[in-house]
Amino acid sequence: MLQRFSFRQLLVIAFLLIAALLGAASLRALFTLEDLTLQSRDNAARALDLNGAAQSLAERSVAMERSARQSVVLDDRVLRERFRDEAREATSILTRLTREGLPQTQAQKWRTHQQTLTGLLTGPPDTALERERLLAQEFRELERVSAAMALQVQQTIQQRNKSLEDRLESSRQRLAQQVTWAIALAVAMALAFGIWFTRPLRRLEQAIVGLGENRLDDVIAIAGPADLALVGQRLNWLRLRLVELDADKSRFLRHISHELKTPLASLREGVSLLEDGVAGALSHEQREIAQILRHNTGLLQGQIEDLLRFNTAAFEARQLRRQTVDLLQLIEEQVDAQRLQWRARELSVTVQGEPLRVELDAEKIGTTLANLLSNAIRYSPHQGLILLQLSALPGLARIEIHDQGTGVAAADRERIFEPFYRGERQPPEGLHGSQRGSGIGLSIVHEYIAAHGGRIALLPDQPGAHFRIELPHVSKP
Repeated sequence: MLQRFSFRQLLVIAFLLIAALLGAASLRALFTLEDLTLQSRDNAARALDLNGAAQSLAERSVAMERSARQSVVLDDRVLRERFRDEAREATSILTRLTREGLPQTQAQKWRTHQQTLTGLLTGPPDTALERERLLAQEFRELERVSAAMALQVQQTIQQRNKSLEDRLESSRQRLAQQVTWAIALAVAMALAFGIWFTRPLRRLEQAIVGLGENRLDDVIAIAGPADLALVGQRLNWLRLRLVELDADKSRFLRHISHELKTPLASLREGVSLLEDGVAGALSHEQREIAQILRHNTGLLQGQIEDLLRFNTAAFEARQLRRQTVDLLQLIEEQVDAQRLQWRARELSVTVQGEPLRVELDAEKIGTTLANLLSNAIRYSPHQGLILLQLSALPGLARIEIHDQGTGVAAADRERIFEPFYRGERQPPEGLHGSQRGSGIGLSIVHEYIAAHGGRIALLPDQPGAHFRIELPHVSKP
């Protein structure tokens, strides 16, 4: 089902999921903080109310004592009524404190003393002094009860504050855990989506690299978002077109070469018959013309054969048979294979480097090394030095070939790897058995190296020529 969505749509969905997760965690944190704020505000308001009630109860007690003692001494009904009003207010305050958690025992003690005080307000005039003394004693007891109640109120407030602090700490820890888990889950989701999204991109990159390395036999199929799958189909179509173009080019070159070789063979045979005098004796000038014809038909036949050889090499470059080989050993084998040639020139050939295992087509890389070494031998002076160096770089194997020959002219450096291009600095024909090159050796080298996804370059070192080859996919033993 996910294949129906494009890469952009899946990316938006992934971002929305991660944003929803972080948003939910943020909203959860916001609501938790808001709830804690409300609890703190409510607790502070209740603490103020309790303190105010306790203080108001103490003030009512003082007012009650003043009214009660004056009413007993003066036997004044108005003062007694004032005492009862203050007592009712105090009882109401006491009820509020009881609802807020004041122990019932203390509230009952306060009411008991209040009832005793109410009973002492009335009596015969001759008992006024005794009743006033008892009132003072009862108010002292009531004051102690009020003080105990005030202390209990403070303890209640402290307990509530402690309980609120515990809830705050618990909520903070729980909130921290939720945020941490949300962030960890978001990171995990981001990594999972990243790996999931980059997998088809990596396959796409590998497919493009495969096309660049001429691995045209591997079918390209990208499983993933719809747009990337479509790109994979287009690349596979391009691969098939490249295969068709290669086949068409090979058929064309084979056909042209065959069509040219047939009349060329007839032409060479006719020139030979002329030189043999079959059609009659030739004059000196006619014989020179026949020799010119024979020479040029030979050159033309050689060029046609070179064209076929280059076409064959270009086609085979796309048919790599990779295997893991020791590149240093492969270089030494090519040096040993041409030992007679470089010893005949009294050359010194040195190979430097450590064993390095590389995944490549040993036959084609061997041909590459053989061509470069053969060129170095042909161009090197008598008793010269040829140096082959192998080194390992991150992800690369580097081969460098130095000689002390005439080198490559500056005007030829840009075109040295073009097919059938021969530079101006050619060894004279016949010198130590050397012949002028056909101009396809380095182009075949370039084809084989490019087929492996590598690079070959001619460095501007002097004297002589300095070629550098870099091959990818290195794996050390």
